[in-house]
Order: sequence, then C-alpha cells, then structure tokens
Amino acid sequence: MPTNKQRRVAAQRRLQKQLERRAELARKRRRNLLVVVTVVAVAVVVGAVALFAGLGGDDDPGSAAATSTSTSTSAAPEATAAPAVTNADGTVTCTYAPDTSGNPNLTDVGTPPDPASTPASGTVALLMSTDQGDIPLTLDRATAPCAAASFAHLASQQFFDGSPCHREVNQPAFGVLQCGDPTGTGSGGPSYKFAEEVTPETTYPRGTIAMANSGQPGSTGSQFFLCFVDTELPPEYTAVGTVDEAGLAVLDTIAAAGNDGSFEPSPGGGAPNLPVTVQTMTVVG
Repeated sequence: MPTNKQRRVAAQRRLQKQLERRAELARKRRRNLLVVVTVVAVAVVVGAVALFAGLGGDDDPGSAAATSTSTSTSAAPEATAAPAVTNADGTVTCTYAPDTSGNPNLTDVGTPPDPASTPASGTVALLMSTDQGDIPLTLDRATAPCAAASFAHLASQQFFDGSPCHREVNQPAFGVLQCGDPTGTGSGGPSYKFAEEVTPETTYPRGTIAMANSGQPGSTGSQFFLCFVDTELPPEYTAVGTVDEAGLAVLDTIAAAGNDGSFEPSPGGGAPNLPVTVQTMTVVG
C-alpha cells in the first residue's frame, strides 16, 4: 500500500503534467491565432492592391505592352508630368507630358490648348450619350482644372466617341463603371499624361467622376470611372466632377445587370453584362 507521502508525490506529478499540457495547448493556440491573423492581413493587403491597381488606366501595368516597355533597357526616359501651378490671375499652368512608354494603344489628338492659362473656376457640362441612355456630366474646374481641361479637349476631338466602357465592378463599397479607352483593352489613352489633382480629403461618393491612373504618380490620361455607390478608395484618383440624377439612373440599370467577372481575381470586376458604348461625348456648356 502506498504511503500518504507517496500518494501526495504522485498527485503533485499528475498536477504538474496537467499544467504542462495546458501550457503547451495555450502555446499552440497562440501560434494558430498568429498564423490566422497573418494570413488575413496578407489577404487584405493583396486584395487592396488588386482593387486599386485595377483602376490603372492608360499605362495599365497588367497589360503585356506596358510590361514589355517598362522593363526594356532601351526605352526612352519617361517625361515627368508636373503638378499644376497657380498663376497670379487665378488660372493654372498644367503640364501635359508626352507618354513615351511605347504603348501601341495610345491615340494622338494633340494636347489641351493654352495649358499655361487653364481656367480654375466654373464648370463644364458634357453629355455622354451611350447605347443604354444619356449620362449628363459636370466637370469642376475649381477642384481639378487640368483634368477638366483635358476631358473637355478629348471630348471636342471625338476621342471618346464609339468607345466601350470596358470594366465594371459591383461591390458594396466599390461600384464603378470604367470608360475612356477607345481601344477597349484597358490600356488605351491619349499620347500625353498629367499629374493627379488630389488632396488628403478627396473622396468618391455616389455620383463622382474620377480619373483612372496606372498607380504611378503623374499617370492620369483619358480613362475615367463613374461611381454608382459610395466608393472607398485612397485619395489617389482625381475627382473631376459629378453625374446628375438622370445619369445615375442609367448607371443603376447597368449596374443591376452585373459584370462577367473577366477581370477576377485581379484587378476585379469584368466587362458589364449590359454592354455600354459611348456613342458621343459632347461639350454642351
């Protein structure tokens, strides 16, 4: 028969083993939790990169043409698109730098006139006529004078006429219709680019017209996106104007049909299931 002392020693050993097992289980739980948190964090970052890079426009880094030219050692140095400079008379000086990337999907229609004295007040009214209905647009020169001047110039040159809206994203906090590429490839644009006109306070509520870019500073061109929901994006895309209520009704009809997912998983979305072609883009006031 074991003595009382032997029973106490055996009980202490069992308790010690139980404590060691509990400590080991706690360590495993902490390791598993760390792995889960890390995976989720990586997934969020990757998703965000894919989401935002998907608004790349005239020099889309996902296109074969852009990739080959950006890695070529013999390519000409890229010109720099400088931010706008405010003049004494209240106008601004815009820099429209030549796009020397070698992208074959660029269309040369010149550059906006009088870039050294670009109006920085008032609005420009455009009518975006599509095969799904008219979408009236209002450009804000005070918020984005260089983008407004470029948009109006391209419209006056029939740059947008006959072009498809190549991408749509339907997410609760990211609902946009992307247009402005005459080639419909997602990498087309004009033969120039210019700087983004943003502030830390720039946001993209429903009805915003904003300019796409490639994710690099000074890469804004012709592609734009129309927000049909309050869209959560970092302040990296020039908000150039607004869509009126009649235009939003057209966008809602297009959005309700969804997209084909052809851009999933990156940059996201796809061609609209209800195809949209910009028949004409006209400056009306």
